[in-house]
Amino acid sequence: MRPAFISHSDCGRHDTGWGHPEHVGRLRAVTRALRNDADLFQNVEHLEGRHATESELAIVHDPAYIGSVKRVVEGGGGRLDNDTVASPGSWDAARAAVGSVLMGVDLSVAGSHRRAFAAVRPPGHHALRDRAMGFCIFGSVAIAAHYARQKHALARILIVDWDVHHGNGTQALVESEPDIHFVSMHQWPWYPGTGSAADRGPHRNVWNVPLAAGLPRATYVDELENAVDAATKGFVPDLIIISAGFDSLAGDPLGGFTLEIDDFEQLTRSLAARAEAWCAGRLVSALEGGYAPDRTAEAAVRHLAALAS
Repeated sequence: MRPAFISHSDCGRHDTGWGHPEHVGRLRAVTRALRNDADLFQNVEHLEGRHATESELAIVHDPAYIGSVKRVVEGGGGRLDNDTVASPGSWDAARAAVGSVLMGVDLSVAGSHRRAFAAVRPPGHHALRDRAMGFCIFGSVAIAAHYARQKHALARILIVDWDVHHGNGTQALVESEPDIHFVSMHQWPWYPGTGSAADRGPHRNVWNVPLAAGLPRATYVDELENAVDAATKGFVPDLIIISAGFDSLAGDPLGGFTLEIDDFEQLTRSLAARAEAWCAGRLVSALEGGYAPDRTAEAAVRHLAALAS
């Protein structure tokens, strides 16, 4: 069964400017790299995503905050925080990013595409209930986890975040639900300064894996695998969601990890195999960070190829 490659043209309308690390060239590089891989291009189902509704955004976000984002965009754009830019196209882009991940959940549960990769922007794992943060406007993965439980009655969700930055927004938006388990491997100390190993969440359903920069690549792979093992001890998920941040690649300008593209293929294959054993193969992945566009694109395509294997 071919995996779904989900994106949306509106994601390109989120104009942060070429001087901003999270610029439109990141996503263009991913789609270009996929087109250049003829075999993989033919082996995935290319689907246009959809826009999330305001009620879907409100699954985790304060309606007042949602309204404030809309007003900033309608006013021509501006800064939502020191790092997060909004342009006239950002409302549609941010809703398309969330909606594409939700579409991935729908397809995975329906069984038509058990595996899906949403190549979208802006990213989402820093967004909080009532404010933007760290390039992120709405928490796509957190919304998707709650959505899977509410719409599809999936009881247990596992989120794995391998972005080099701690997924503080995702943690904040899911940690109150004991049956959503969250694993985040991230550089420490580093932005946003959260994600200590001692922070297990109010229900001990959070596994933070803070690691120093510059360690051997195998250390990062092993530590993440061990955390997934711990998070699933006595817990069999009905769906796996990956926050696929490729800023944990060696050489990324916003991180200091040493992972290589082969490592993401290995991690993807491992999680896909677990999904086959646990939950009929249901796995949905969403693009988060990655600020060396060509390297990010190569890793994303290898990630997709592993989902297709």
